[in-house]
Amino acid sequence: MFADVFGPPPRLFVYGAVDTAEALAAAARSIGWRTIVADARARFATRDRVPSADELLVAWPEEALAHVRPDHATAIVVLTHDDKFDLPLLVGALAGDAYYIGALGSRRNQERRRERLLDAGVDESAFERLSGPAGLDIGAHSPSETAVSILAEIMAVRAGRDGGSLKRSHGRIHAEVAS
Repeated sequence: MFADVFGPPPRLFVYGAVDTAEALAAAARSIGWRTIVADARARFATRDRVPSADELLVAWPEEALAHVRPDHATAIVVLTHDDKFDLPLLVGALAGDAYYIGALGSRRNQERRRERLLDAGVDESAFERLSGPAGLDIGAHSPSETAVSILAEIMAVRAGRDGGSLKRSHGRIHAEVAS
């Protein structure tokens, strides 16, 4: 007798209901992931702006994290570009169990963010868990391209892969992914 055991679908928690949030939620949903999008700004966190989200929250970062309760099956992406949202969300996320934590922003912004997180008490070793700038280097420009870049990186991390070209890969093409 054989049995396939399936856990819950992977979850993508996006903070910041901007254009890239809709593209990211749509892409993740298309591969069967549960998508949660949150923003403290009610005018952004609307079904008109993010119709693909399975769940839409109007909540400040701490509230949103408490509601979502990220676990080992959760990827978190921060899209707000605003320290009043980014910092508390990242402090909470880095203290939790999410398998992926990413944030948009330039390399210079990432360094500034790193300094502010250190000032907020985040341990230096936690930065290994933060992917910033989020995404793979595929030359993305538009919100949809950026979403593909980010989701591809999340999938690679989940599968324990580096996200490189299959042409240059020598291992199995289809990775076993822990649920």
